[in-house]
Amino acid sequence: MDRSLLDFPSGPLDVYRKKASFNWKEMIEFLEGKDILEFKRNVFSALENDLVFARQPGEDVSVEKQRELTFLRCKQLFKHNFLAADEIMQNPFKATALNDCLGMYDWSVSAKYFLNTQMFGGTVGNSGSKRHEQFVQDIDQMKAFGCFALTEMSHGSNTRAMRTTAKYDPNTQEFTINSPDFEAAKFWVGNLGKTATHAVVYAQLYTPDGLCHGLHSFIVQVRDPKTLLPMPGVMVGDMGKKLGQNGLDNGFAVFYNVRIPRENLLNKTGDVTPEGHYVTPFKDPNKRFGASLGALSGGRVSITRMGVINLKLAITIAIRYSATRRQFGPKDNEEIPVLEYQMQQWRLIPYLAAVLALDHFSKTLFVNFVEFQIGLMMKDKSERQSELGREIHAISCASKPLGSWTAQRGIQECREACGGHGYLAMNRLGDIRNDNDPNCTYEGDNNVLLQQTSNYLLSWMNAKHQDNVTVESPLGSVNFLEDFNSILGSTFTVTREEECMDSSVPLAAYKWLVCFLLRESYQKLNQEKASGKPDFEARNNSQVYYCRSLAITFIEHTVLQRFHDYTHDSDTPASLQPVLKRLSGLYGLWTLSTHMDVLYQGGYLSGKQPAEMIQNSILRLCSQLKDDAVALVDVIAPPDFILNSPIGKADGEIYKNLWTAVLQGSKVLERPSWWKEFCDNKPTLGSLRAKL
Repeated sequence: MDRSLLDFPSGPLDVYRKKASFNWKEMIEFLEGKDILEFKRNVFSALENDLVFARQPGEDVSVEKQRELTFLRCKQLFKHNFLAADEIMQNPFKATALNDCLGMYDWSVSAKYFLNTQMFGGTVGNSGSKRHEQFVQDIDQMKAFGCFALTEMSHGSNTRAMRTTAKYDPNTQEFTINSPDFEAAKFWVGNLGKTATHAVVYAQLYTPDGLCHGLHSFIVQVRDPKTLLPMPGVMVGDMGKKLGQNGLDNGFAVFYNVRIPRENLLNKTGDVTPEGHYVTPFKDPNKRFGASLGALSGGRVSITRMGVINLKLAITIAIRYSATRRQFGPKDNEEIPVLEYQMQQWRLIPYLAAVLALDHFSKTLFVNFVEFQIGLMMKDKSERQSELGREIHAISCASKPLGSWTAQRGIQECREACGGHGYLAMNRLGDIRNDNDPNCTYEGDNNVLLQQTSNYLLSWMNAKHQDNVTVESPLGSVNFLEDFNSILGSTFTVTREEECMDSSVPLAAYKWLVCFLLRESYQKLNQEKASGKPDFEARNNSQVYYCRSLAITFIEHTVLQRFHDYTHDSDTPASLQPVLKRLSGLYGLWTLSTHMDVLYQGGYLSGKQPAEMIQNSILRLCSQLKDDAVALVDVIAPPDFILNSPIGKADGEIYKNLWTAVLQGSKVLERPSWWKEFCDNKPTLGSLRAKL
């Protein structure tokens, strides 16, 4: 066990910490691993001891000042250089761990840093060739500061319909980048508002023969690095205040026939010869298009993780507050912690289970994605590599919605569970909620993305019906569909609550759910087509209650399957298995309970007993996990400086910490600057009322 882990300060939370059924230090070492644990501790410590990162809870800072502070902190990260390239090669998950740490501090800082180094630098490195190495070196030395310009004002999810053009001129060996009108302006581009000097711009590539070869990426300089003034022909600006993450300068750009060298085309998926001939290693344009947008799959994997991190912050604040806040009790002179109330347990503890289930899932999905990326680097052309790409695409297109929506609902529940104090900005729940919100829409609107997952599942159904293929995928996420018919013939047979509380029970129900919704969606789609509707309309009419529900149940099953296997694995320490199994059982039953209508509709459940058993099992598991809740958030919580919430501090002194924070606020004891407006010139009642 890691001896360097310090005990928490003594205080009101001691009561629950002493009740825990497991050792929190053993748990954190098991979940994180010593290497990552030490890395995160070093990052957190460095941020806390660096005055550039100093802040106060709930401080009121203008948007302009937020932008300045975020840039200064991003600049400071270059000096810290927490993660060198060789360290990433040794342990790729450290990149995710660094994003976790920076995001817990402030997502604006994390986004600004990684949009430059990963999205811009990574895209140039992965989509370009040797001729682009200088751009990557310029990023490391901050001679260039980059952004990723894909989205346009009038197009987001429909990337094929982007209207920015890049026309090649063989006479000058240059591309002309042009925005046909303001609706084609690059929009919502992080870093572009005030600071980016270069952009990876996605545009429709035209060769001199007038042929359009589809969307390609180009490096375009948008500002002079010495002055930050726009380059000739570039109209670039800031979009203004957002609902959250206002330290990040999202911006727009309009290009007026901007000329760039031919070599600025990122040419991994397609190139243009000096004479103007288009060449590509891909025979299928669809495969080339998919490869050119490969960065977005990694983005969805990351956003899944970001939702988990946001929920970790919120649930830490809410559980610690609930374990300390006392209201009412069985006797007039005795108040009890609100965590003792069944309602508070039911509201919060399932989200604690969810965050641990999704935490494990997001880590394993990252490992899967790294495996796929290694295959690309090794130029693996095997069928397995191709299938792995399809499967990861399908999983990530559903995991981003699940991660961001679970966090969205969970953060709001945490905010309300903290009562009025949860509404106070300094306690951070509002900022966490607002900073999480864009996860639901950027890099693919959640509801649109889910269609990619359902299409993947329906393709297996078609292959089974038409060619009688064996349903088997590299990661095994669809393998159970091989038993499609026998699963559909099963029903809920559990008779005891103790049995129901194991995650194997909701896992079996989820397998049935996916098979049932896959059959229903397949039949619905065929019915729509049989009635004469074209393919587009048939698919459009098959989303609500069918394909959308199919995709959601599939990803919930995938998350639960991985968490179930993890918690029931013989390598999981015996001292930790009981609490982890309870968390797995609770997560499975709690998510399953949202699909009760379909379970009854399809005949998997019948009568009132199954529903009562599932509900009672959820409540029993919440009660059993209540005494472990504080120790569990101790495992996932960052240090107090990073959490930055007076009511979420590790000492549990919610009132002392809140009172101190309030009194330290700016001008809290001063009269307002407009005090004379109150004291002088009293209004005459009705003086402005119309006299008719």
